[in-house]
Amino acid sequence: MPRTTYLREMQHLQDELVLLASMVSHALTQSMIALKRHDRDLSEWLIRHDKDINAKRYQIERDCLTLIATQQPMARDLRFLAGVLEIAGELERIGDYAKGIGRIVLRMPPGTLARPIVEIPKMCEKVLDMLRRAQDAYLRLDVAAAYAIPKEDDEVDELYNRFNREMLEWVRVDPASVDVANLLMWAAHNIERAGDRVTNICERTIYTATGDLVEVDMNSQSSQPPKATGSTGNR
Repeated sequence: MPRTTYLREMQHLQDELVLLASMVSHALTQSMIALKRHDRDLSEWLIRHDKDINAKRYQIERDCLTLIATQQPMARDLRFLAGVLEIAGELERIGDYAKGIGRIVLRMPPGTLARPIVEIPKMCEKVLDMLRRAQDAYLRLDVAAAYAIPKEDDEVDELYNRFNREMLEWVRVDPASVDVANLLMWAAHNIERAGDRVTNICERTIYTATGDLVEVDMNSQSSQPPKATGSTGNR
C-alpha cells in the first residue's frame, strides 16, 4: 500500500472514531431525557441504537486489525492504531451505560418517580463535557489536557456519593420507595462509570502521544455498584 493511501486509511480511522464518540455522546444525552421524562419510546430507541454503536466499534476494530496485519506499522503508527482500538472499546462501553439507563426506565412503573432528579443530570453534564474535551485532547495529542481532565472526575464522584446518600435517606423515610431508589442508584452508577471510561480514554491519549502507559485516575476510592436486583447495571 502506498504511503499516501496508508495515511488516508489512518485518517479515516480517526474520523470514524470521532463519529463513534458523537454517537455515544448523543446516546448519553438522550438517556437523561428518557430518565427525566420517563420516556419509554426513547428508552427503547436507546436499546436499538446501541446496536449501531456496537457495529461502528467493530468496524473500527476490523479496519485497525487489517492495517496492522497488512502494513506491519511500527513506533508511533502502531501506538496510534493500538490507541484507536482501546478508545473505541471505551466509547462502546459508555454506549452500554446509556442503554442500561434505557432499560432502567423501562423497569420503572409510570408515575413512580416521586422526587426530582438533580444529581444524575448534573453528573451526566459533567461527564459529557469531560468526554468532549478528552476527544479534543486525543485529536490534538494534548498530553497536558489528558492528564488534567481525569482530575475532574472527583466532581462526578462527589455528586454520585451525595445522590446515594439522598436515596438512602429517602428509603429510610419512605420504605415503599426502595425499588425506585434502587433503580435510580443504578442509573447514577452507570453515569459514574462513564466518567471512569473517560479517564481511560485520556490514558490512551497519553500512550498514543508518548508511548508511556500511565494511570492518571486521581481518585483512589474504588467504584462499587449499589446493591440492586436484576442486571440493569453494566460492568
